[in-house]
Amino acid sequence: MTDGPRLRGNASADGDTLSSESTEEGSGRVALKKEIGLVSACGIIVGNIIGSGIFVSPKGVLENASSVGLALIVWIVTGVITAIGALCYAELGVTIPKSGGDYSYVKDIFGGLAGFLRLWIAVLVIYPTNQAVIALTFSNYVLQPLFPSCFPPENGLRLLAAVCLLLLTWVNCSSVRWATRVQDVFTTGKLLALGLIIIMGFVQICKGEYYWLEPAHAFETFQPYDIGQIALSFLQGSFAYGGWNFLNYVTEELVDPYKNLPRAIFISIPLVTFVYVFANIAYVTAMSPQELLASNAVAVTFGEKLLGVMSWIMPISVALSTFGGVNGSLFTSSRLFFAGAREGHLPRLLAMIHVKRCTPIPALLFTCISTLLMLCTSDMYTLINYVGFINYLFYGVTVAGQIVLRIKQPDLYRPIKVSLVWPVIYLLFWAFLLLFSLYSEPVVCGLGMAIMLTGVPVYFLGVFWDNKPQCFNTFIGMETIFTSKIVSETTPLAEKQPHT
Repeated sequence: MTDGPRLRGNASADGDTLSSESTEEGSGRVALKKEIGLVSACGIIVGNIIGSGIFVSPKGVLENASSVGLALIVWIVTGVITAIGALCYAELGVTIPKSGGDYSYVKDIFGGLAGFLRLWIAVLVIYPTNQAVIALTFSNYVLQPLFPSCFPPENGLRLLAAVCLLLLTWVNCSSVRWATRVQDVFTTGKLLALGLIIIMGFVQICKGEYYWLEPAHAFETFQPYDIGQIALSFLQGSFAYGGWNFLNYVTEELVDPYKNLPRAIFISIPLVTFVYVFANIAYVTAMSPQELLASNAVAVTFGEKLLGVMSWIMPISVALSTFGGVNGSLFTSSRLFFAGAREGHLPRLLAMIHVKRCTPIPALLFTCISTLLMLCTSDMYTLINYVGFINYLFYGVTVAGQIVLRIKQPDLYRPIKVSLVWPVIYLLFWAFLLLFSLYSEPVVCGLGMAIMLTGVPVYFLGVFWDNKPQCFNTFIGMETIFTSKIVSETTPLAEKQPHT
């Protein structure tokens, strides 16, 4: 790592397209192009939130809520809380118009160490493991029909997952437009599949199959209500909405971000909430709570019950959904690593942009390689459990930063300015879930904190320490030049932008 120059973001208030020939006061700097319009912005949010979970296992919320009625309330409330959090992020996104999302906001508000720890946990565990798990889910649903009587071989699953990652990395390296088109197509596909589930649910209701939706039965418990279990159901629901903040990672590539960032949020979060709630309603029109809890792939079981010979649509829908999920995660995570490198928190070679394609190729290759390495491990799910708490912790830290920024810089220009009531509501809900997580799983949360804190010595040695040996700086410089030659026609953005 190198303590490189702290650089300004590339976002432009006027929404003009930036290309490899675009200039800033005649500097001729290379920049990320503004190619993400409103539709693609919605595709990024919806595509990253809706993964395999709603198709495979929405039973986590139902199991802990103890009744169908309360489970539906949990889905609605967590959708509303997610919308509030996204609204807070919208203000931060147009006030600090830089790619990198909560990493950039935490760094600017609370300082370099806090921002680095957010970046460290994302680089080390969160993105590589999440992408590996989504890719493995994709390969599992592709290969399962070939092995109807047993599980697909593990090596086959990993190989196909690797092919999926390599293919999508190539697409993302080639063109921002290609990557966003892939995201648009597969997001549309998964919404059509969920639309089919919802329509089938309405058909069931019209046939009179709404036993578990009647108030007398909807709140009929299959186990006693427990405040701890209910809190856990809210936690499960909140995780199901994960990905709502991913558009903030690519702010600099949004066309007219001051308008399209909040618009995309206002369209996408209610849409996802609607889909989640009505998909769960549809499921209970065809299955009892006990059948739903016994199923490992709820949408597949639903399809087998109602679609007959067309039941193959559901496994394919899960595969398409996860394929689009991998694409969206690669797209946004590479921008996070790019932003970290540009700020001097990661090696500068990750801040290189292809001069013709205007894509951050080294950052994409880095996130691809780290994910491929995760495919070789056997404890990915354990790592996700450890750092899930930390990921949620930084959501609250970021929203708290919105309040801190209001106090520190009250006169700062804010194209969007929400009432402070909303971040307070979000933080109260966040604190409730966080305290419950600490109480119920102290060891898991403690290990997650330990993994995050390993970044402290790395920060002081790699970033904070200015007077590094000349041999170290020479090695980093040679590494950057060597990489730029391998990845032809790339340029270090850090050398093209002016200092702040």
